[in-house]
Amino acid sequence: MPDFKVPSSCPVLPVKDFLRRQAGLSLTLWRKIKNSGSILINARLAAVNDLIYPGDIITVSWPNNSSLTPENLPLTILYEDEWLLALDKPAGMLVHPTSGQHSGTLGNAVLHYYSTQNYLYGFHPVNRLDRNTSGLVLIAKRPDIQHMLNQNFQHITKQYLAITSAIPNLHQGIIDAPIGRKPGSIIEREVRADGQQAITHYSILTTFSTACLLNITLETGRTHQIRVHLSYIGCPLLGDDLYGGPINQLDRQALHAAKLSLPHPVTKQQLTIVSPLPADLTNLLTQLGG
Repeated sequence: MPDFKVPSSCPVLPVKDFLRRQAGLSLTLWRKIKNSGSILINARLAAVNDLIYPGDIITVSWPNNSSLTPENLPLTILYEDEWLLALDKPAGMLVHPTSGQHSGTLGNAVLHYYSTQNYLYGFHPVNRLDRNTSGLVLIAKRPDIQHMLNQNFQHITKQYLAITSAIPNLHQGIIDAPIGRKPGSIIEREVRADGQQAITHYSILTTFSTACLLNITLETGRTHQIRVHLSYIGCPLLGDDLYGGPINQLDRQALHAAKLSLPHPVTKQQLTIVSPLPADLTNLLTQLGG
């Protein structure tokens, strides 16, 4: 049940307008509050058109209709505060359930953790990773925080570490190539003229005889973007058989979400969260000679 303090600079206006325009609540969330939630102004029940004034405290609540079932699964917490939770997702785990898998996901584990802390939160991931990509997943504890971050995604810097099966021609570069679904497949993507704009920045950190470790940042967040772009330039990820990478040294794509940097949605202070390289990728680098 989050609280919003009306700033001194805010004009007198209906509470509905404040929550939508000033507090950044999405239309979907506003409808949930209006239809089956509640609004309090200074601890007194209010209607959607009641006026708010500078200094007022607005409290809103809404039902949690999550279909996720809490499960007691291991969680590695990298950062937590009143509004955010950052976790280290292992390779092999889905972020959220799919039509074919309803359990064993990060979402199931998060809801169990919330229950042990007596938190009444739903599961609101800000970023998502493929099943076999390891690393940092940022979760908003409330849907309004998730909405705020999604509205300002361009201010979130996502940094990945990738181990490729070949060495790029340039020490650093930008891959600007549109990505779309490959005809005949519901999973695979490819670079295609009618795809969505996709921009990937890379730089070489370490080279080996036939492989290298790359630092990668994204301007866009297309499905399989890093995997598709690296395959497109002839440097598929080790372990990524879907996009042409050899699988003799690793049984999953060698990709790790290593760092997120963003302005905190509430405090506005710059926040940087780091996820260490997991053991399988550290061992792979050792095998390669790093």
